[in-house]
This record gives sequence, structure tokens and C-alpha cells, in this order.
Amino acid sequence: MIEIKAKLLRDQSAVFMCGEVVECLIDFVHPSLPEHKISQSNSDILENLAWATVQLNCYCNSSVTERSGSDAIGSRNLGGTTSLNASNRYQGEELYSTEPKILFCDLRLSPGEAKQFLYREAVPLSTPPTYRGIRVKYYYKITVATQRLGSTVQALNIPIRVLPLPLPQSDLDEAITLNDESNEDLAPNNPFLEKKRPPSRIEYALHYLRGVTARRRPNFFMINNKWGKVGRFCLFKSAYKLGEDIVATIDFSCGTVKCVQLSVTLQCEETELKPVLTEPDAGDAPSSSTAQEPVGSGGEPEERPKNTPRVTNYSKHHEVCLGMLQTQVILPIPLHVTPTFRTSVVEVTWKLHFQFVTSTNPELSNEAMMVDRTSENEADLEWVAPTDIAIETMIWSLPITIYPTAPLQIPQPCGEYKLHIK
Repeated sequence: MIEIKAKLLRDQSAVFMCGEVVECLIDFVHPSLPEHKISQSNSDILENLAWATVQLNCYCNSSVTERSGSDAIGSRNLGGTTSLNASNRYQGEELYSTEPKILFCDLRLSPGEAKQFLYREAVPLSTPPTYRGIRVKYYYKITVATQRLGSTVQALNIPIRVLPLPLPQSDLDEAITLNDESNEDLAPNNPFLEKKRPPSRIEYALHYLRGVTARRRPNFFMINNKWGKVGRFCLFKSAYKLGEDIVATIDFSCGTVKCVQLSVTLQCEETELKPVLTEPDAGDAPSSSTAQEPVGSGGEPEERPKNTPRVTNYSKHHEVCLGMLQTQVILPIPLHVTPTFRTSVVEVTWKLHFQFVTSTNPELSNEAMMVDRTSENEADLEWVAPTDIAIETMIWSLPITIYPTAPLQIPQPCGEYKLHIK
């Protein structure tokens, strides 16, 4: 029997960004058993593995059934088909896979002997993030495949989570990101100091992420209905990271319509993009195109027909605000959700969904709710709420942008994965 053990070097968090290097330790162990002590020859107790490879795979599970045949072919493994596809038991199609790396050929292990290998692979920049939506799912696996002589191919899968790489969306964002480093270029050169190396793509993305989510620019929205003003909503910023709190205030002192109840929900909206079916000319052969290719952050995404979006609720704030002049809203963003992104199959956006319950009942006016506290029977005076009031519900949605956070800030421990080959 041979035991395969796999464990990520970053054991405190199995979360990586696109472009980041994944490191995994793989051990092949031949455990010593009691029956080995009574064997007559070494050939009886040696274990032999013909080969072993490891690669990183990205899978897509989507309910889109309107793809053309060329799209289905184009969305297959970009690195070519290998024998590992026969051992793939996951639902969905393989969107991307790195080149298989051969760990060994013809490995022989005696009882108690072990061999250890280090696998290093960079997560591709052009692949989508990990996402488990309602009708579309993206997930990543590190696949360690091996074959024993006279047996079938067996695979050990290590799941990882991948976050999108935040990059500047415009020249202004890039200028703000590089503002700090531009000051260092103006300083005089010192020949005795070691020249600083240029920042890597991951460091550049994290620097941009800190800058774009730390910028505070309060946005005010006047909330009105057909009867008048309800209040004024203030959102301090529109870009947030995973794990942050969305903090906002609502001022009812400027309103002319009473707000009885308030509800704010953080919602994720998943919209499937219909494939664009183009009919080739009679003389042209149909060309295959990659159906899952993500839209780059630098260019404008191509507008495509959309299906009905599906909404998932997360954090919610509910409050009875009758008689309040001002209140605040705090909505935490979970760490396990997926930030805003878009591919050629799905578009994931975030929004704040508001429900205002208003009333124009005259018994709720300021004059009716004021009590004359100067009268003699001050202790006997109290305001009694009306039994029935006429209400109206007003719905409003405000889009926001959610960015990823640093992978080490997401506590997602990765244990040790084992596979026994008998």
C-alpha cells in the first residue's frame, strides 16, 4: 500500500490571487506493516508506481445550454487534453488547466521509505475567480494523479480558492496608485544604496486595492416619493473590500413624509450572459472561440444579451424609525463571498436594496406627536399610536463595488489530504 499526502505550504489560508504562486508539498509514503517483517525477499515488499503528475485545473459548472458547438470546443482545456481527464469525476467542464508537471517515472519504495516533492505553479491571470452561484460555478483543484502497475489512474484533489486580481480601471486610478512611488524618483541618487526592485504584479495590485478602498468621498442621495421628501441617505464610499463594514447614515429631519420602517439588504446579483451566435458565411469555416474568456479590466466588455438576474441576500439591517430624526446603517460584508467580476458567461454585481415604509397619516404628523408639557396634568399626558395607518412601500437599489482583500486576511485553513493506493 502507498499513501499520498498533499498539503499547501500556506496552511493558514488556502486563498490565492490570480497571478500568485501556489506551493504544495506532496509525499509518497510506503508505510511499514507487520507482515513485511516475515517476507522472504525485498521484491515481495517493494511498491512500484509507474508515474505521477500534478497540475492546476479550473472547472466551470453552468446551466447555459445555448452554446454553439464551436464555443464548447473552444472552452476546453487550453493546454491540451491529457490522460487526467479520464479520472476527472467533477461535474462541469474543464475551463483551464496548466501544463502537467511530471514528478517521477518508475518510483520504487521499500517499507518505511518516503519521497517528497514540491509543486509550484502560478495561478493564471486570465481565469475567473472562485464562485459558487445559483446557476454558474467556478472552482479550482490541484490534481495529483498517479498509476500503479496493473491498476487504473487514481487522483488526489486539493481545493483552493482564487480571488480576482484588482487592477486600475482608468489612467486616473493608475496615477493615484503610483503617486507615492513617483516622489522617490525625484530624490537624488545615492550610489551606496541598493537599488529598489520594481514591485511585482501582486504588490502593485494590493497597493491599488488599499488606495481605491480607502478613498472616502461621501455621496448624498435625496429619497423622494410622489408625496414629498422621505429623507437624505449618505454613503461615505462606494468601493469596499471583503470583510469591511458598509457604514451609512439616513437623515429624516429634512423629510416631509414620515418613514415608519426601514430595511436595507446587501444583495449579490448573478446575471447569465447569453452566448452570441453568429452564422458563418458559406465559404468560411466556423472558427472556435473561447466561451469562458474573462473580460479584461483594461478594456470595455462587449455588451451581450442578458437573462433574468438572480439575487442572493446576505447582510440585512431592519429598523422601526418612526419618530427618529437620524439613524445609521451598518452592513458587514462576509469574507466567503465573491467580489464583483464579469466573464463571457456570467456577471456578478452587488447592490444595496432599500425598502422604505412611508405613511401620510395626519395622526403621525409632528403637530399631532408634540405634547404640551407645560400643562398642569403633565404626568397624565402621553401620545397613543394610531391603531391603523395607511402605508406605502418604496423600493430602491444602489449599486456598489466589492473588491477582494489580501488572501492572508481570509482565515480558510487547508488541512492535509490523503489518498491510499492498495
